[in-house]
Amino acid sequence: MRLKASGWLRRTFALWLLVALAFFAPVQAADGLVPVPPLQARLTDLSATLSPAELSSLEQTLRAFEARKGTQIAVLIVATTKPEEIEQYALRVVEQWKLGRKQVDDGALLLIAKNDRALRIEVGYGIEGALNDATAKRIVSEVIAPKLSEGDYYAGISAGVEQMMRVIDGEALPAPKPGAPGTAPDGSSESFEHVLPFLFVLAFWVGSLLRALLGRVPGALATGGLLALTGWLLGAAIATVLIGGVIAFLIALFGLGAGGRGGMPGGYYGTTRGGGGFSGGGGGFSGGGGSFGGGGASGRF
Repeated sequence: MRLKASGWLRRTFALWLLVALAFFAPVQAADGLVPVPPLQARLTDLSATLSPAELSSLEQTLRAFEARKGTQIAVLIVATTKPEEIEQYALRVVEQWKLGRKQVDDGALLLIAKNDRALRIEVGYGIEGALNDATAKRIVSEVIAPKLSEGDYYAGISAGVEQMMRVIDGEALPAPKPGAPGTAPDGSSESFEHVLPFLFVLAFWVGSLLRALLGRVPGALATGGLLALTGWLLGAAIATVLIGGVIAFLIALFGLGAGGRGGMPGGYYGTTRGGGGFSGGGGGFSGGGGSFGGGGASGRF
């Protein structure tokens, strides 16, 4: 009986390890290009530039605008886009993320390459009339870049986003429908999103307890399973459930997190990334199928 249990445990651990490696191991695509991170939040900071409070504030602003107007605006901060120019990388991002509603094409991306000192606003087909190239260029060069050059990334991004929303508000677009991407069926934001940061903090403490009761690996497996089950019961997307379970497993296994060793692993998970945490935009947020044609503007700071 002990041999059978041991074999099951080894197989389960191997499965968790493979999933973890699939998410955390790749830092560079096979073709040498910077990989496009999965879309899990309206704001994704891979450079640990913004604080958790700043990230949360911007996320809430973007979520409220989407709920009111229907337009999806996302912000992505990366260290570099090299060897690609920022325009090529931005197109790869929007082609994968598909921001904006299908056939409305009202998505927009603000991309900042911190080490390259470059930024770009990429605009979907449906809002190119309002947020045209000239307007996007003014926002980049007159609103965002001056603040970024001073090192005040939050002020630059916040002001840029506010100006983008003000311009898009002048465009006549279809009203948002309940159950649109990123919202619950009643039009509210995702329930799992609201409790995800709390669950990861809880995973650290529960993981410590279960490790003491069950042992290191069984306790970590139990912690990961509990968080994944919680996400599933709250209606989170399968990908979010799996990612959350893996992260909770790693937190419990290695004692990562508040007071743990070295903080959280990774670099793909977004809105509280600056504080060593994870995307506050989980729970099923995704693009709505919008299309882009290269409209927008780039700049340097």
